[in-house]
Amino acid sequence: MDEIEIPTHFLCPISLQLMRDPVTISTGISYDRDSIEKWLYSCKNKQVCPVTKQALHDSGLTPNHTLSRLIQTWCTLNVSHGIQIIPAPNPPIHNTQIAKLLNDATKLPETRFKCLATLRSITLEEGERNRSCMEESGAVEFLVSIIKRDNSTLLQVENNKGSEFIKARDEALSIFYDIKVSKSCLRSIISNDEVFVAYLVQVLENGNHKSRAYTTMILKNLFQVADPTQLINAKSELFAQLVRALSDEISQQATKAALKLLVELCPWGRNRIKAVEGGAVFVLIELLLGTSETRASELALIVLGHLCGCAEGRAELLKHGAGLTIVSKKIFRVSHGASNMAVRIISSISKFSATSRVLQEMLEVGVVRKLILVVKVDSNSKRKAKAREMLKLHSRVWRNPACIPCHLLSSYPS
Repeated sequence: MDEIEIPTHFLCPISLQLMRDPVTISTGISYDRDSIEKWLYSCKNKQVCPVTKQALHDSGLTPNHTLSRLIQTWCTLNVSHGIQIIPAPNPPIHNTQIAKLLNDATKLPETRFKCLATLRSITLEEGERNRSCMEESGAVEFLVSIIKRDNSTLLQVENNKGSEFIKARDEALSIFYDIKVSKSCLRSIISNDEVFVAYLVQVLENGNHKSRAYTTMILKNLFQVADPTQLINAKSELFAQLVRALSDEISQQATKAALKLLVELCPWGRNRIKAVEGGAVFVLIELLLGTSETRASELALIVLGHLCGCAEGRAELLKHGAGLTIVSKKIFRVSHGASNMAVRIISSISKFSATSRVLQEMLEVGVVRKLILVVKVDSNSKRKAKAREMLKLHSRVWRNPACIPCHLLSSYPS
């Protein structure tokens, strides 16, 4: 494809790629459908033409059949140059089609599973407009109803390996996540359907790995738009199941979603206590011991930092034989943010849980040496000040030449 120059009027002004489904907007400019739909349905962009910057009073997209035929003809003539023939685009789905499908499924329960299969095929087309149409026509509410009431019915679905039978609820969870429900719709669900979260927690408890992964990511999206009251009132069962999802290592994506959700929840009310009681501290330390992935380490340290803000969390960290060791080892080894959080965690232990046994352990496992290193080489003034404060606070115990290398001892603050 590099050997031949593509006519400029065949290129989408947004993606600068060959248009597969050219459509024209009200300003008369043609774009590839997928690119202009992403532009128009993005929250960041106002309803303006990307090229002319004119306001669009009509956001309708008109298929440019003439340009489409010209592109297909050009592709056919240049197959020998490595150009692929572009198939004729599928007609866009309309709200009325989905609304009728959902209405039929409501009246005739036996058609619900055919409806799910159709929604899946619409989702796979990856069009922003298709997803928006599904939301506007009530598909999200339909999926919620399947998730809440259909735990046992099996549905035959086709995939690249043939066909398999899965629970209708699991398919609904997958579609719900894949259509990328808007924030306003998610906010409406979590505000008006309190039991939906309880059903999702049940899936976390009893579902298979795949459904638990989708559920974790859906819960993360829901609570990111929740109001403070909903965050404060999160149930203990939710924390227990999130911790279990972390422990089971369902998938990298689910692990990060669970960590992000805990980051969102832990600052509110008694949620730190709920997480500690659910076993979060032990699992987070094990995660830090077992991962070298930067973002997962950062998130785990952030959650651990929240939990060490309470006495129960600090006590659990100190119970784990590797708690202090792994936290101090993450300083300088992961990222700037991870180092900040690791020093903050050690500071919490130093200020509020510093028994003689704990101070001796910090000396023996290398925490004190790492703090001296922060004072000596760290360019971050806040971290350096916090480390110096800890070293001064416990200098009677820690300023011991037998336990600190000579090259570091000279940097111990006086």
